[in-house]
Amino acid sequence: MMWNPWRQLYRTALGCMILEIFIHNVAQGLNVCMSGSAMSCEECLIIHPSCAWCAQEKFGSARTLTSRCDLRQNLQKRGCEAHHMESPSSSTTVVKSEPLSSKGSGPTQYDVIQIMPQKISLSLRPGDQTSFKVQVRQVEDYPVDLYYLMDLSLSMKDDLDTIRNLGTKLADEMRKLTSNFRLGFGSFVDKNMSPFSYTARKYQDNPCNGYKLFPSCVPSFGFRHLLSLTDKVDRFNEEVQKQMVSRNRDAPEGGFDAILQAAVCKERIGWRKEAFHLLVFATDDVPHLALDGKLGGLVQPHDGECHMNEKNEYSGSTNMDYPSLALLGEKLAANNIYLIFAVTKRLYVIYKNFTALIPGTTVEILDQDSKNIIQLIVNAYNNIRSKVELTVWDQPEDLSLSFTATCQDGQPLPGLRKCADLKIGDTVSFNVSVDARGCPAPGTQQSFTIKPVGFKDRLEVSVDYRCDCGCTDQTQANSTHCSSIGQYTCGICRCDPGYLGARCECQEGEAGSMYLSACRQAEGMQICGGRGECSCNQCLCYESEFGKIYGTFCECDDFSCARHKGILCSGHGECHCGECKCHAGYIGDNCNCSMDTSSCVSDDGQICSGRGSCACGRCQCTEPGAFGDTCEKCPTCPDACGTKRECIECRLFSSGRLSDNQTCQRLCKDEIITVETLKTDDPNAVLCLYKTENECVMKFTYSEHANGMSVLTALKEPECGASPDAMTVLLAVVGSILLVGIVLLAIWKLVITVHDRREFARFQSARSRARYEMASNPVYKQPISNDYVETDFTMYSKSYNGAAH
Repeated sequence: MMWNPWRQLYRTALGCMILEIFIHNVAQGLNVCMSGSAMSCEECLIIHPSCAWCAQEKFGSARTLTSRCDLRQNLQKRGCEAHHMESPSSSTTVVKSEPLSSKGSGPTQYDVIQIMPQKISLSLRPGDQTSFKVQVRQVEDYPVDLYYLMDLSLSMKDDLDTIRNLGTKLADEMRKLTSNFRLGFGSFVDKNMSPFSYTARKYQDNPCNGYKLFPSCVPSFGFRHLLSLTDKVDRFNEEVQKQMVSRNRDAPEGGFDAILQAAVCKERIGWRKEAFHLLVFATDDVPHLALDGKLGGLVQPHDGECHMNEKNEYSGSTNMDYPSLALLGEKLAANNIYLIFAVTKRLYVIYKNFTALIPGTTVEILDQDSKNIIQLIVNAYNNIRSKVELTVWDQPEDLSLSFTATCQDGQPLPGLRKCADLKIGDTVSFNVSVDARGCPAPGTQQSFTIKPVGFKDRLEVSVDYRCDCGCTDQTQANSTHCSSIGQYTCGICRCDPGYLGARCECQEGEAGSMYLSACRQAEGMQICGGRGECSCNQCLCYESEFGKIYGTFCECDDFSCARHKGILCSGHGECHCGECKCHAGYIGDNCNCSMDTSSCVSDDGQICSGRGSCACGRCQCTEPGAFGDTCEKCPTCPDACGTKRECIECRLFSSGRLSDNQTCQRLCKDEIITVETLKTDDPNAVLCLYKTENECVMKFTYSEHANGMSVLTALKEPECGASPDAMTVLLAVVGSILLVGIVLLAIWKLVITVHDRREFARFQSARSRARYEMASNPVYKQPISNDYVETDFTMYSKSYNGAAH
């Protein structure tokens, strides 16, 4: 089937109309607050943030189980005063908000602020979302602590030779970025146990024993801290020059053990609180991960604590397994450390995958001999400083957080908590929305922290919950409102055991079968029709989100009547006890039939254009081929051409019955297309012709398009014959007469010729017969004329004279 854009447009419009009706019905009929059947103020507040509780004493009708939990506007319409409504909302209070700093070093370096605000308090109602704004700025000239952690396995010997003077050169480059720079150094190999290292006796002091290329090296070790962070960079060079490589057995290294100890042993390493922490991890192979330690019999997981002995070596290397990626990421983030993986090209993809699992990490490609290490560190530093990413710590399980980042372009980015391509000193903002999913135990206060990755600055957020109603503070025990045998709280009675009723006016024994029969419409039917409760021998009807339930036995309501297109009583009537009472001008079971015929009047003033009848405000076309809201379209009707002719006359030539401009515009709304030559090969178009006052012929076609528009295609001008010339007429007449005369003479000549030839033929035939008869008669002699005698004589004389000579 060929795709039809108009059919698709129609279906889309129909779908939108149905959706709009559905939304309208939901908005009008359903009420989430009343559907929850809340029996107390606290239960009401949990249902939905739009719900409110009415604690007013006199509220609702006497014979209805009035729901005090409803939309605030509905409670107000039902007579509940505003000061009796319990409807708390979520709020945000800024507790501390110091302005952002612009510079990091100098006399104010310990007061540097890079996040604003620093402390806020949230008061949350379940389901009622609140939000706050966080601004972050990376200040200029911020102090930097850089700890260089190097793999000293045998394969890194050439790299060790390269970095022996690294400290001075690196300090010179880093001082271009910050005036306050400190440098530290540590190294690692692997766990000194089988199967990770050589443990045989001959290798204990020299794992390179017997290795011809490097016959001497130091025993392997897990992690060794060699130089605490210092601004005396010459000491870095001295320590590096003292180092020797070692040799382990398998290819992977124990670098993750070293990273974790460098992160958590803050005092030994010397990390400053007011500084940017960089940990450079240089290696040429993959690391061991958690559970690899089981190969050596290490089943105890890493505890994430610092285990450094008096020699500044990792003492837990042969006691605990390698740390997991999750533990590593947690400790790095907790201590505000940016990790830079400096690895060879073949390992780039592996460590790039690690960066996705460890926040605040980046990876750079290291040359085989570490010649590019300084530029690598500078590039990594600039890359880290060009990004800001928020993390959340200690988020309560019943809270939902969502972020929207606004970076340098000013465009909000929902769902993102990270900005990139920043310059130092740029300020970015994040909008944080918080939603409580439930209520914890009364009096519970919780908190969480938002901090940028690698920053010491943080935003502390305290949370309390608005799940209690203020009206509970005015609870009255043994209240007279409750017949002195119940507790009156928030407008309702909580009866003592053995009593019931809205005012605790009935005892439970009174609800026996003989009393319940008064609440049945007939024997065997449900009590109060299943739509109410029998209290003290009378029905108290339930309230419904759909409408009102009423009647002695709750048998009536105002929402169970017939509907049209989902609308109760078509919107043209009222529902009374299951029956539509139609408004004036409407009839039918669902009041969908309008008695008004104005919608059936066509532009020419006729009902349904004279081609149908009006039923329920809509035309029912009876003329074959007629259609349209008022049956105005009918290409195949006998009067179609005549109707459209008047529009052609008034629109194109300002003539005819509709020549009045206003009448023409009102009645002739069809599209008219003028052409030089009219095409009549369209099977869906009707060809119309009419004679004008000048005896000319006007032609046009009439068709209906799929979009419901009538289209008239007409000639620009009527077709008219040219007036004849007098001389031409005279010559034509004379020529015609001459031509007729010549034709007649030719015919006469032909007849005479044919007649003569026939007569001559008969003469010849008669003559032939006469000769035959004379030749065959013996008595007949040929007559001799004088001419013949003279001829014979002459011939004889000529013969004689000849002979004489």
